[in-house]
Amino acid sequence: MLKGLYKVEIHTTHGGSGRGVMVARDGRLFGGNAAFAFAGRYLESGHDIAVDITTVQRNDNLGFKRVSGADNITLRGTRRGGDRYIFEDGTALLAGAPFTAHVTAISEEAAPPAGANAPDGVRNGLYSLNIRMLDGIDSGNTGLMVLHDGTIRGGDAHFDYVGAYSSAQGRWKGELINHTHTPTMGQRPLFGDREVGIGFSGTYDEDGAEGEATALAGKRSIRFKAVLRRLAD
Repeated sequence: MLKGLYKVEIHTTHGGSGRGVMVARDGRLFGGNAAFAFAGRYLESGHDIAVDITTVQRNDNLGFKRVSGADNITLRGTRRGGDRYIFEDGTALLAGAPFTAHVTAISEEAAPPAGANAPDGVRNGLYSLNIRMLDGIDSGNTGLMVLHDGTIRGGDAHFDYVGAYSSAQGRWKGELINHTHTPTMGQRPLFGDREVGIGFSGTYDEDGAEGEATALAGKRSIRFKAVLRRLAD
């Protein structure tokens, strides 16, 4: 059964490739990476899966914008043992060529239990994530998060996040684990490829949330500000 957090690896017939994460829950799909985001639905029949992606968006460093001509994509996939799936499509979405997506489950064993999300709490859905380091560190990152009933799942081309939050009356707080699903090969020296625990607190509204967080990377404590903007319910 397709459910939970997955790593997605995309390969095109022209040699292009890309990676990201995907969250599957109750017939809904959300995912992407720092450049692309998508939301859609899936239907399983035995080992076969049909996927309709209804939203594809692009990050132009100012916000997420829809990719022209890629509003509706239909994928057909099969389960290839355990929690691994392969999807194929004839749409020239990446590098102007049809693509194949390999989807592999990511362990959620490190995830804390869900927090308490009040009726007026953070809205469930897919959010863009933009991070800016504090304390004079000139660095940042972008990615995606799926917030759902006190749980956090998300990531980007190299990292995945599992966590939990509580929210009420415009305030929220939580914790998450930042894990490397694909080695960075030195491209992200701040956290490296270590598993990092992060705690945060801040505010939210109808459009998103923000807060300050502290990451414990080995013996080092790193502070940063995170801004989330809701992309899809």
